[in-house]
Amino acid sequence: MLSVLRRARKSLGHLALVAATAVLAACVPGGGLSPSGGSGSGAIQVALLVPGGSGQLSDEVLAKSLENAARLAMGDLQNVEIDLRVYNTAGSPSQAAAQAQKAVAEGAQVILGPVFAQEANAAGVAVAASGVNVLSFSNNPDIAGNNVFVLGPTFDNTAARLASFAVRQGKGNIMIVHDRNTAGTIGRAAIERGVRATGGTVVSVGNYEFSQNGVVSAAPALVRTARETGAQAVFMTADSSGALPLISQLLVDNGLSSADAQFIGLTRWDIPAATLGLPGVQGGWFALPDPALFAQFQNRFTAAYAEAPHPIAGLAYDGIAAVGALSRSSLRGPLPRDALTQSAGFVGVNGIFRLLEDGKNERGLAVAQIKDGQAVIIDSAPRSFAGPGF
Repeated sequence: MLSVLRRARKSLGHLALVAATAVLAACVPGGGLSPSGGSGSGAIQVALLVPGGSGQLSDEVLAKSLENAARLAMGDLQNVEIDLRVYNTAGSPSQAAAQAQKAVAEGAQVILGPVFAQEANAAGVAVAASGVNVLSFSNNPDIAGNNVFVLGPTFDNTAARLASFAVRQGKGNIMIVHDRNTAGTIGRAAIERGVRATGGTVVSVGNYEFSQNGVVSAAPALVRTARETGAQAVFMTADSSGALPLISQLLVDNGLSSADAQFIGLTRWDIPAATLGLPGVQGGWFALPDPALFAQFQNRFTAAYAEAPHPIAGLAYDGIAAVGALSRSSLRGPLPRDALTQSAGFVGVNGIFRLLEDGKNERGLAVAQIKDGQAVIIDSAPRSFAGPGF
């Protein structure tokens, strides 16, 4: 009844990403960058590393979708010329490293991609001495740092957003319930950090063996613990392809629902859409990018390419958005780190985002609640980094 974990080489917790505005810019105006090196034509030379060439159809589909999203973003830029060069990594760390070195030798001033964490780490190490930064499509924070950034949504970002909202709603006494596996352990740590940072209290931590029998056996004790500790919310790491359908229903069956202690999800509870109809998740909260922007990007991409974008294709759009927003003054050579990490951030397909000094990112997320099988936004995604939501 529980699915197996995703392939190890893919970063944990991929969330569906979409959305785009027609004009991309930094959140606030200011001096940017317009590299005149690289291609020698005044264009910004960007290397896009994609997993093409692996022989797996899923990688080929992803590679093409990432390229198409990047080109869609290029068409939206105003008065900015991008020289986009695509390099296939075949999903291999060694080939990613070689292709990153080739890209830099050919004049790349910034690298977008690769997708998988081991690839991104290898690419970053391979070009570290060059000063070229790697904006990877991974969401694995373990590879972030030095010249490698992760563009993918992280557990820390989602946990902090939801914990902050819970505290503001008077539900700051939080019990964490996690899968007893790698993803669950990482998720639990992210929730603990998020709760601490936003003034909440972790009143208890419960877990279950990642199996059907494990969930069934653990549910009664989890409910007792929630009641005994006075938990106002239960923050779960489970996802819809794993334990979520079972653990949410068994908590309810044992007498605990969002009416008693607010259920909160670290992962997207609207993917696939059928998840929204599960009895156990009714009333639950989860975080997601601005759905209106999501729809805009999806519609525009589909109109341009006659197919829907891959769930993470929007990250390529975001990368071009950041590069384009930094193109307002001259610079030769690599895009510098201090420009990429400007505190104002950027506007991309999922709304506002910014790259942090430690290589991680922050994204403006909305909070949704499941009501009668529908996801209803109860706290909109922030439009700047100065207000609520961070």
